[in-house]
Parts: sequence; C-alpha cells; structure tokens
Amino acid sequence: MSQSHIASPISIVHPITLTHGKNAQVWDTEGNAYIDFVGGIGVLNLGHCNPAVVSAITEQAQRLTHSAFNAVPHQGYRDLMDALAAFIPVSYEGAGMLTNSGAEAAENALKIVRAATGRTVVIAFDGGFHGRTLSTLNLNGKVAPYKQRVGILPGPVYHVPYPSPDTGVTAEEAFKAIERLFSVEVDIADVACFIFEPVQGEGGFLAMDPAFAQALRAFCDANNIYLIVDEIQSGFGRTGQRFAFSRLGIEPDLLLMGKSIAGGLPLGAVYGRAELMNALPQGGLGGTYSGNPLACSAALASLEQMTEANLASWGGYQQQALESRYASWLTRGISPYLGRLSGTGAMRGIELLTPEGKPATEQLAELLKAARSKGLLLMPSGKYRNVIRLLPPLTIEPELYERGLDIFEECLAGIR
Repeated sequence: MSQSHIASPISIVHPITLTHGKNAQVWDTEGNAYIDFVGGIGVLNLGHCNPAVVSAITEQAQRLTHSAFNAVPHQGYRDLMDALAAFIPVSYEGAGMLTNSGAEAAENALKIVRAATGRTVVIAFDGGFHGRTLSTLNLNGKVAPYKQRVGILPGPVYHVPYPSPDTGVTAEEAFKAIERLFSVEVDIADVACFIFEPVQGEGGFLAMDPAFAQALRAFCDANNIYLIVDEIQSGFGRTGQRFAFSRLGIEPDLLLMGKSIAGGLPLGAVYGRAELMNALPQGGLGGTYSGNPLACSAALASLEQMTEANLASWGGYQQQALESRYASWLTRGISPYLGRLSGTGAMRGIELLTPEGKPATEQLAELLKAARSKGLLLMPSGKYRNVIRLLPPLTIEPELYERGLDIFEECLAGIR
C-alpha cells in the first residue's frame, strides 16, 4: 500500500485500501470482503451507502451542490435545523448551527461559552477526546500522540478523573478532585464550562456514572457554569437512544454532534439554549462549507430513519447479542486475555488484559491482524490501546453481526 504522498503522522490501523461498501460489508482493491466493525469510527450508524441517504444526495446534487449559508441561505440548512430541534430531547427553547465536523463543533462551543460568560477556564475529564484541532487538543484527557510536539495549547483547561463503573472512579472521588481543583488550582468564578462525553469513545467506551452527571448538572446550575455534552460519537442511536445524555437523566446547555449525523458526509452541529447560542454578535458564527446542501440532505434522510422504534430495536439487538456472547466467553474461558465489557447499548468495548491484569496492548495488535485476515475489521481504543471498540452499523444484518462475533471469538481464542 503506497504512502508516498501521504503525511506520515496520519496513522493507519488497517493497511488495506477500500473500493466500495454496502451496509456492514466493505471490499478492498484486492477483492477481499470484510465485515466492518469500525464504521468509519462511529460515522456509519446507518451503514455504507444507505439507500435513502444515497438517493437524497443524488437528488440534491442535481439541484444545488453548494451555497454558503451565511452569504446566501439554502433551504436544506433551515430544514435540518428544524429537524434537529424536533429530534433532540430537551425541554428548553433551543437554537443551533451546523459545522463541518465534530471538532469544529467543539471549537465553536468554546467561543460561545466565552462570549456568554466572559470566562475562559474549561474543565474536562481524563480519557476524553474532543478533536485534533489546536483548542480541542487541550480538552483531550490524553497526551500521546495528540499533544506531543505542538507547544503551548489554548486554555486554560483542567482535567479531573472520569467517574464510571468502567474506570472504578466513583462520583464522590470525582467531586473530591473538583473540590481540590477549586481549592488549589483555579477560582470557580473563572470557570466557563465543564465538557464531557457521556460515553467516552477514544477512551475505551467508558460510560459516565449517572449519579455524578446529575450532581454535576446541579453543581453547574448553582454556580452559573455551563455544561457541554459531547455526543459526537455516542449520538444518533449508538447507545439505543437518540442521545446518551437521556440515560444520565440530564440536559446539556450545549450539545455537540457529528459523525453519524449525515450518513457518511462531513457535518457537525452545536445545539443548545437559545440565549447561550445567541451570545456572540452577528457574524461570530458560520463557515464557508458549514451546512453544505449535500450534507444537509444526507442528514435529513438519516434522521427520518432514526425513529424511537428503530433505534431501540437496532441497539437492543446488538446489546443482547453481545452480552450473551460475552457471558458465554467468560463461562467457557476462551482466553486468558478477556477483560471487562465496557460501555452501554450498542456502544461497547471489549478490554484485553494480561493474566497479571496489565493492558494487553501487543495481544490486541495481534487480534486486529488475525481478525482482518479472516474478514473482520476492528478498531482499538483506550489509553493503552487495549480495548476493542465495536462500531458496526446499527443496521447490520443479524447473521452478519453473529458472524463477526464468531470471527472475534475464534481469533481471541487463538492468541497465546
């Protein structure tokens, strides 16, 4: 696979080149077929080349391929914002904007809270991931490789432990860390916002403790601090609900969206309280390609398929099938490297540990290669790259999902 004109810092997980895909299957230039459990890293909840999305894009491409909304508005942007307002389960009057990506959504959210509060301090969480742009790098709760060699990052940003049954950090421990932060590091009056993922993606599919989320929501309300919830990877049905914040029993002040919002086309969004979104002066938000007509048409076609019934059915099937299979793996003792099952709904991670309880990073790399040779594409995650994150399309055919799990089981059992 030639990399001669591609920058070397772009890391490749699987050294193959794809030519086409259909729902949960892809094919490479050698004619090999694969079951795709990567899903474009959470972009393809509705699968490769979803027929309704392809039809919408094709129709839109014959009418209008681009208009910069902040120069000359187009109807698709207006229709999509109305559709998102109806789709996002919050009780308040909201407003939003479209972006080109999730990272760009996070960047704009930082601008918005600064304008609304006059404050600059952001508190994020260990293990979090919010993008690769300069400001979002500092939000990430991990140094290597994202923060290396780039110098001083925009801030100030502080990090606290992520409370989750998957990390073993309790809500009480996390709040003690926050209390210490305000006692030793920063004045609470300077804090603009907290930002977190309800289920961490890059961090290893770690689900936040609902009790902590509710306490944090109350804490933010009492101290005039905004709460930004990043659902770029967990949103649009990945956990079996429209958004994972509903599982936590809270509402965000700002919601970040991306990845599966548009069926594979580049699109992101920020949506939140209208008075907050309107804090910047006119001209303070926007972008040349933000809310491109083709991406808007794809998003509208995607949202139409994401009914409550479909999301519950798709997510429920994957959750039940995986939990049943995982329980069987434990009972049968198929591998000394099988660790915990993290996450929630259809957003699940499988941890690999050595018999001594240390991250089985080398064994995961071996597993990726073995699975690929048998026709299954998997994605690593976690601080030590020892967690397989499962991101097959929600629309995957059950027999194909089961076959993917068969291959995973076979390859995991073969690692010694």
